[in-house]
Amino acid sequence: MTLYKKTFGREGEDITVKYLTDNNYVIIDRNFRSKFGEIDIIAEKNKKIYFIEVKTRANLNKGKPYEAITSRKRHQLHKAATYFLLTNDYKKYKNTITVVSIVLNEDDSYNLQFFESID
Repeated sequence: MTLYKKTFGREGEDITVKYLTDNNYVIIDRNFRSKFGEIDIIAEKNKKIYFIEVKTRANLNKGKPYEAITSRKRHQLHKAATYFLLTNDYKKYKNTITVVSIVLNEDDSYNLQFFESID
């Protein structure tokens, strides 16, 4: 992955963290890595754990950001989320796989879509 893509993806994650904290979510972890894959953001709100995949694009030339979530990626997210739950003390919490789709505009504004559950 190029430095540009990493920086671009990080910007989308930072926007998402701000959105989440502004909406009373508590950030538990960022860029959680396991042998099953990475989860961009793990957050909690109202006794529910959100495993969040962030997709960021500069335009819609290659489609909407959320369209990049394949069935393989969903499966990987489920496995990584299960691993996180097994190795941390969140057994009494509900959980969901979530996608945040961000399109960055040239004027530094952005369009953010929050898909609470893609299970």
